Order: sequence, then C-alpha cells, then structure tokens
Amino acid sequence: MSLTLVIGNKNYSSWSLRPWLAMKQAGVPFAEEQILLQRPETERDIRRYSPSGRVPCLIDGALTVFDSLAICEYVNERFANGVLWPLDVSSRAHARSVAAEMHSSFAALRTHMPMDIRARQSDRGATALTRADVALDVARIQEVWTTCLNEGGPMLFGGFSIADAFYAPVVTRFATYGVKLSPLLAAYSENILMLPAMKQWSAAAAAETETLEN
Repeated sequence: MSLTLVIGNKNYSSWSLRPWLAMKQAGVPFAEEQILLQRPETERDIRRYSPSGRVPCLIDGALTVFDSLAICEYVNERFANGVLWPLDVSSRAHARSVAAEMHSSFAALRTHMPMDIRARQSDRGATALTRADVALDVARIQEVWTTCLNEGGPMLFGGFSIADAFYAPVVTRFATYGVKLSPLLAAYSENILMLPAMKQWSAAAAAETETLEN
C-alpha cells in the first residue's frame, strides 16, 4: 500500500487536519505532501494532484479522492476495517449525521473564527461571539457535543471516530478564541488535544513560519 495525502499548512488548513487525524488514529500508513497556501503557485501545485483545485486529496495509485469526508469514508472502508465509525447501526447513523453537519454547515464560525492553532485571540473571539450567526454556530456545536458525550464519552461516540476528526479543528478554534466550555466539553476538548497524533499536528503547526490572511 502506498497512499499519499496532499495537505495545506498545518496551522491553518482545517480540512487537511480531518483526514490526516483519522488516518493516524486508524494506524493507516501514508506519505504526506504539503502545499503551502496563498502563494502564487498554490493553485497550480494543487491541481497537479487534485482536480477540484483544493486540499486535501488522497492519492492511491491511479485513484484520487479529493474531499475530506470522502477520503475518510474511503480509508475507513478500504484500509481501516470499519473502525472509524461506530459498529452500532443507530450510533453510526448519528455519527455520520453530525460529521456531515460539520462538513456542510457553520459558515459564520469558519469565517469569523478561522483555524489558527498558534494564535491566542480571546478578544477577537469575544467580538465574534457578539454576532448572532457565530453565537448560533457555537451553541449548536456545543449542543452536538453535549448530546453525544452524555451517552458516555470519552469521544463523541465512545471511541475515536470520523466525527471526532471532523470536530477536531473546532476544538482548536475554541482554544484559539477563548470560547468558554462546560466541564464536560472542556474535558472532551482536552482529550482531543492530547491525542498523540493531534499533538504531532499541533507541534508541526507551531513550527511553521508562514502567516496567512484570515
């Protein structure tokens, strides 16, 4: 097996983090190709790999999978023996629902609280939360987490799943922008941040020197 995951800057690319973390957690080996974002050559370099012109994308021989959720689903089916979703049918449907909601929603949060792992901007976070659309996004995410974690934890569906991979960038956003969390959600966030793979990603993000406009 020879897989290559094409990603963007680790400090900023929330979409890249999701499949990277899922693959690491599942123990799926892969090579990593990083393309720095917001450079004159960025689009050209990404299109060498991804027909969508976006990262991440996964290269598996002649096959290119070029969407973060599609990558996670492919890896789960092809290489991870299904461990990245709950085994129970109902739990699996719920996990897919909340992952898909993260995939397609929360535009205000993405715009006003972009991922920036190195930064600590509680003032910007407080300002963002005065916007009704951002506050609604944050409240809905906290509702999702609380509902899931009340079933037992420590992750959203017991063990680590694609749902956790999809909300991991939000965990970093809440840390960056000083979003207040209940003890239950703070414990969940800490569990995500202390995953060895997450610590590896965060350390690499901290070592990057590029600064992007966001």
